Amino acid sequence: MVGKKNIVFGFIYLVFTAALGLVMVDKYDDYGAAVQEKQSAVGRLQQLQTDDFEEMLEPLSGEEIARANTAGILSFNKLFNSQSEIDAIKGGAHAHGNLESLLNIAVGLVLGFLAINVIFKQVISWIFIAGALLHSGMLYLETLFGMGWAGAVLNTGIGPFLILIGLALAGIAAAIGFRGEPVKD
Repeated sequence: MVGKKNIVFGFIYLVFTAALGLVMVDKYDDYGAAVQEKQSAVGRLQQLQTDDFEEMLEPLSGEEIARANTAGILSFNKLFNSQSEIDAIKGGAHAHGNLESLLNIAVGLVLGFLAINVIFKQVISWIFIAGALLHSGMLYLETLFGMGWAGAVLNTGIGPFLILIGLALAGIAAAIGFRGEPVKD
């Protein structure tokens, strides 16, 4: 069966992309610390403002006020950076990888029900695997391992293009040769 490799690939790839959820949970620990740091720095600034920039009834110098402001600004930056790491995984390799895994499983099953030329089936099969690897696979490498070259491959747009071509070809193949029962290749 031609689609078997897509089903096997889809399930194995799904394990890797779904496991990114554990990475995100781990990163939420850093995020929680950043939230607390921001709350502390901003709380201090709010208190200073309420007290007319006095501490223990002594006016603060411009330098002390500047340090408090800097701490507040840096805490926001740390919080933003912490959240952007999580968002990059969540909205990138995790979501797209899970979807492309399931697409590979689905196309693998559908290919088993198509009575079309085996070469056409092979083309569809390999297009879906290549599309997943060149899209969410590159997101995975870039986001998780910081491999810049993967971002360059991703920016070509070839991965999503292959997925779209695969969907179109699978639709055409289904229109031509779908049977209600599995077909032997």
